[in-house]
Amino acid sequence: MAARVLGKAGADDGFAQRLRALRKAKGLSQTQLGEKAGLHYTHIGRFERGTSRPGGDTLKRLADALDTTSDYLIEGANDDAAAARLTDRDLLRQFQAVEHLPDADKRIVSVLLDAFLTRRQIESMVR
Repeated sequence: MAARVLGKAGADDGFAQRLRALRKAKGLSQTQLGEKAGLHYTHIGRFERGTSRPGGDTLKRLADALDTTSDYLIEGANDDAAAARLTDRDLLRQFQAVEHLPDADKRIVSVLLDAFLTRRQIESMVR
């Protein structure tokens, strides 16, 4: 199912606003976003007006086209806002993969990352 039609009372304005804001931030027209996500521009318009919601597969394609997560589009969670702004897709995928590691491995990655960033800060202060 590509989309679910909503009545005015069922519209999710937050989703619609986030979708529109991200599309505009990327400098895309509804047609261009539709092409990137494999959708007709009329679907994008309906989503942005809040009169319909995308199904799971369509939501993922929209998120991928906008370099964000489905969670951010749906819920707008603050933690996912950083992911929406992270433009390095490979780095984002690496961080997402780390989330699935056991806690002990996550701590190792965190310690390594902290050590690297601390080193860079010290180097920049010395210069």
